Amino acid sequence: MKPRGPAVVLAGMATALFAGWFVFPRVLYSSKSQPVAFSHKAHIDKAGVKCEDCHSLSADGVFNGIPRLEKCAGCHASPMTQSAEEKLLIDRYITPNREIPWLVYARQPDNVYFAHAVHLKAAGLACERCHGRHGATNSLRPYQENRITGYSRDIWGQSISRISYGPQERPAMKMDDCVACHRERNVETSCIACHR
Repeated sequence: MKPRGPAVVLAGMATALFAGWFVFPRVLYSSKSQPVAFSHKAHIDKAGVKCEDCHSLSADGVFNGIPRLEKCAGCHASPMTQSAEEKLLIDRYITPNREIPWLVYARQPDNVYFAHAVHLKAAGLACERCHGRHGATNSLRPYQENRITGYSRDIWGQSISRISYGPQERPAMKMDDCVACHRERNVETSCIACHR
């Protein structure tokens, strides 16, 4: 077997890098649609709903996350518009009293503990810091699920390599991102504070 020249080795490395950065992520993630079309913008602009009306902290500081069906049913027990999306919401979920199986973009691994109350109340962080401008959207983007881990692409961000090709729509939610935010604010913490 004769030795390979440097050009062949470099071409192989370039091909491997291209496949790892551009091809593999497209194969790694599957896209799914949310069960109901939803516009944050319409609820905020037209209905005057505030973020905390649906995404709230309970009295003990626990974040309630995605609203339960009763929040939606409070306004949509009967149709408010003529839209097909609202009809689907009422017929499929509100009338039979079935919880909406939302796909959660920000679900962290089971070994991660995250307290919204500390970050929202004590640190005064805006939701957009971690979730991007999600509340200003007219529709929910597709949920991209990692075929291996089952977690959302939002955990890693749009680029696993962290090479950015323009403005990022939303930040990532990796441990490195949390550590960087803590360092920016001179907040020290231990591993056990987040990993329980």
